Amino acid sequence: MDLLAGVHVISFNHFLLGPVGTQVIADLGADVICVEPVEGGYQRHWSAATRKLEGESLLQICGNRNIRSLAVNIKTPEGLSIVKKLVAQADVVSENFRPGVMDKLGLGYEAIRKINPSVVYAAASGYGQDGPYRDRPGQDLLIQALSGLANITGSEDQPPTPVGVSAADHHGAMILAMAILAALLRRERTGQGGRVDVDLLSAGLDLQMETLVCYANGPPVSQRAAPNLGGWHYQAPYGIYEVSDGHVAISLGSMKSLANALSLPALTDFEVDDTFTHRREIAASVQGAVREMTVECLCDRLDAENIWNAPVNDYAKVLEDPQVRFNGSLLKIESTHGRPMTLLAHPAKYDGKRPGVRLPPQLLGAQSEEILGELGYTHDEVMKLAELGVIRVADKSTATIE
Repeated sequence: MDLLAGVHVISFNHFLLGPVGTQVIADLGADVICVEPVEGGYQRHWSAATRKLEGESLLQICGNRNIRSLAVNIKTPEGLSIVKKLVAQADVVSENFRPGVMDKLGLGYEAIRKINPSVVYAAASGYGQDGPYRDRPGQDLLIQALSGLANITGSEDQPPTPVGVSAADHHGAMILAMAILAALLRRERTGQGGRVDVDLLSAGLDLQMETLVCYANGPPVSQRAAPNLGGWHYQAPYGIYEVSDGHVAISLGSMKSLANALSLPALTDFEVDDTFTHRREIAASVQGAVREMTVECLCDRLDAENIWNAPVNDYAKVLEDPQVRFNGSLLKIESTHGRPMTLLAHPAKYDGKRPGVRLPPQLLGAQSEEILGELGYTHDEVMKLAELGVIRVADKSTATIE
């Protein structure tokens, strides 16, 4: 995919938000160079479920395809010189350190735009570059707690529950990519670079646009949903219901249709407005009626009455889901060592096609020599810098399967 061919991005990102955000741009053809310390970025040292593939963490693998790796110690004069040569040629510089860290390294926005006045400088942080939380650790679980997202998840008979994914990180990554692209478009039209700031807290709030706007424009109410219901602001039957062999989501449909599907004539007594004020009663009635049904039976009944519904899939079923497979959402590729690897595809199609993978997630320093060569360094100079610990060149013989 070459939509962004010719765009050069230098990424000082780590963990999840920044790498995934720049991966989106890399998928579209931009040349993204991830600048990592010689011991590797954080994402290489922490892995979900402690799983690794060929010695690489799954956190590294999920957000670093189509990205070249330069391992360099920017705290050395030689390393800083290398990085300054890179940013001088960049269209975008992106980082997600805590506020002030890049300034201390001599690579903050003001320093970089002196080197490259038209650069787009994109900074992602936990809470913003200033304010009372500026120096607090920005991490997805903490953001879900502070933003109210954990509080609206789960029902009133459960404790506040974090969403089962790093939702703010993933959404923040898409906001980062969107903001970079918007700034690049402005530069294309006007020649003006600029600074883009993205923060996890704003991403967490943005995920709740519907519920926050609803809450802010009415009397205060509890945001803990009644049992079974999908949110405090929804009418019944909107929610998840337990059946004999799993769970089913029941979404939209009239009370008459629902009464027919579940053989519950009493539901026809409720008018449209009653579906909110009597949501607990309705949800309890629905749960009682469906508990002994199977997933297939309930879905068939709901389909017959044109009531929107879906089975609740676990990941085993998601991976086998016919629509997921038809959409091409799962990428089967070869790793850097030629072994099978499954990734989640870029989430959009362009002219009917999804971007592919030019580079599988790379070993630390895999392109160090290549990138320095592009800056004019000779092979001997690169090897000398490697001996001094200024850079690291990948050792492609050490990978193992775990």
